[in-house]
Amino acid sequence: MWHRQKSDGVVLITGASSGIGRATAQLFAENGFRVFGTSRRDRPDEHGVEMLRLDVRSDESVAHCVNQVLDRAGRIDVLVNNAGIMHEGFAEETTLQDAHAVFAANLFGVARVTNAALPGMRHRRRGRIINIGSLASWVGEPGEAFYAASKAAVARYTEALRHEVWPLGISVSLVEPGAFTTGVLKASSASEAAIADYDGAREAARRTLRQSLRGGGDPDKVAALIVKIARARSPRYRYGAGRDGRWVPLLKTLMPQRLLDRLLRRSFGLSPRHDTGPTS
Repeated sequence: MWHRQKSDGVVLITGASSGIGRATAQLFAENGFRVFGTSRRDRPDEHGVEMLRLDVRSDESVAHCVNQVLDRAGRIDVLVNNAGIMHEGFAEETTLQDAHAVFAANLFGVARVTNAALPGMRHRRRGRIINIGSLASWVGEPGEAFYAASKAAVARYTEALRHEVWPLGISVSLVEPGAFTTGVLKASSASEAAIADYDGAREAARRTLRQSLRGGGDPDKVAALIVKIARARSPRYRYGAGRDGRWVPLLKTLMPQRLLDRLLRRSFGLSPRHDTGPTS
């Protein structure tokens, strides 16, 4: 059985150089945890967070990072899988190579780090894994097809893993933030191909996404939720973060799809289609 997290717990947080990951690492440190944060580039320790270099797409990098934590601290009590990439691009304009890169970081990166941390948790019959998903897993927003697909995959992976490791005393939870101001677009990738038929819709989708993120919530609120989950006696499977993180899944479950389609297209500024029939 998992008992209330002690103040000397050891936390590993991937993607801790900015945004939600950085805020979460600092809050854990402020609450007495020993915190290891990661970044793809070398960064100095700060605010009680020991920074390590990690590329979640590399088996060698993940093994080296986790071994460093185990050598220094002896164990990992809480793993927060936060590292990932945002990708902008309409589905047809996105190369499969770019799509593979999104899944390599957002899904297989989560699995890779989790698999490296699990042996120690299994040995001690305790541990806590918190995967950071996205509200995009609920809504296929235009311009984010493969990002949304990768986050939906993380949700199902997390759910299955939760059941598999529950008999071993390990808890797994999913946090799905809505729009938060994190600077995620600065490190995002984007499709280079452009198909003229999508020009208007693509620009409208990008404009809507940027407006949403600029007016998004404070990452500190997500950090507080993650620390709360780490300390909870019996954490739930899923936690929505932010107002939209709570009401969008409810609408998705209860509202007819036709009405949902209309609301989403209107919110993204997509003009009604004009069927002219086939041309000869």
